[in-house]
Amino acid sequence: MAARDVLTKNQLCVLEKLETASGPLSAYTLLDQLRERGFRAPLQVYRALDTLVKSGFVHRLESINSFVACAEPHDHSHSMTAFAICDGCGQVTEMSDHDVDHRLNEWVNSTGFAAKKAVIEFRGTCAKCLAQAA
Repeated sequence: MAARDVLTKNQLCVLEKLETASGPLSAYTLLDQLRERGFRAPLQVYRALDTLVKSGFVHRLESINSFVACAEPHDHSHSMTAFAICDGCGQVTEMSDHDVDHRLNEWVNSTGFAAKKAVIEFRGTCAKCLAQAA
């Protein structure tokens, strides 16, 4: 993960908003929430998000086209990150496991495919929502 001190003002604003959010945010939600900080155009948010994703500070959730701050410091050099996304409350749990990553890479590479990145997203119901429904 890159150092925070090299981030621009816009990148820091977007990162801080994602770190304090209670769930994933879309780029347009970020834009709406950052207008009072001088954001006027979607491109400002998308440029910041692009750098933050590449730097390992933020993850893009493909299935819901939203973004979350990286939950914990871990090695982004291995390519597999998994997310559990609750359909009830929107809570996202990030998971990263070197052994699982290694096994999946072996499996994919055995087919002759050269993977660059993998994002696994589990959709379902979190423990809190399950308990509330019971």
